[in-house]
Amino acid sequence: MTSTPRRLQAELASLTTEAFRPELAEIDRLPTLDIARLMNGEDAGVAAAVAERLPEIAAAIDAVAERMARGGRLVYAGAGTAGRLGVLDASECPPTFNTDPAQVVGLIAGGPEAMVTSVEGAEDSGELAGRDLDALKLTPDDTVVGISASGRTPYAIGAVEHARALGALTVGLACNEHSALAAAAEHGIEVVVGPELLTGSTRLKAGTAQKLVLNMVSTITMIRLGKTYGNLMVDVRASNDKLRARSRRIVSLATGASDEEIDAALTETGGEVKNAVLTLLAGVDGPTAARLLEESGGHLRAALAIAGG
Repeated sequence: MTSTPRRLQAELASLTTEAFRPELAEIDRLPTLDIARLMNGEDAGVAAAVAERLPEIAAAIDAVAERMARGGRLVYAGAGTAGRLGVLDASECPPTFNTDPAQVVGLIAGGPEAMVTSVEGAEDSGELAGRDLDALKLTPDDTVVGISASGRTPYAIGAVEHARALGALTVGLACNEHSALAAAAEHGIEVVVGPELLTGSTRLKAGTAQKLVLNMVSTITMIRLGKTYGNLMVDVRASNDKLRARSRRIVSLATGASDEEIDAALTETGGEVKNAVLTLLAGVDGPTAARLLEESGGHLRAALAIAGG
């Protein structure tokens, strides 16, 4: 999907995310506070643009959760800012939801080096996306989410096309209407936030919109998978002092137990918050809690129902 410079210039000129705004041509002459107000006003419209696409987002999430419940993985693929946002969302799942690092994966064109420096030409290669996905050995239970503000990035489109050919679920997240990326995916999500404050700087409104949607995809999928109890992160991984304190607070909020009871339950369950909550609410020991959660597919409410007979 390589383009000549002149053809690419024409393509970009047709995109909403690349549109020039003459009314902002003197922005560099404004006081700092005025520029900040302008940016803040621009950002205020992003959530509304996402709201217009909630039905499509929800449909994609339900499809993702269905496959992940069968053992599938969630894979984000993008270049530049879009790729970095995917890697960020994936990297936050293990500490938040105690997922295996291989369960939610972020692929960025050019590899890890591209997180901090530009890798020349990487985003222009759909074939590179295919090679990156082949290294993961995709299955039909996996989901690949291609992310691209323009909706034309070859790496993101190539990832979706390759994944779809292998029978995986595909989602295309873009910020322009009628995008090639959304058309290539089973679930197309186009959040149109309009032209940027700085012409073509899609790390701004488009990046914010993508972050909001990815937050929804990972968070709501994990809710559907039983990684939460109400709005409590009962699968949080206590890997540092702050998270250990948060674990104790979550058990307290979920059970109302005393500090001594909470300490005993966490010790009994090896620090697993969900198991500790179950031992306290159902009055079972650690091994029984582990068995009940296994029988219920990790859903705490279902395990409580089993324990209650």
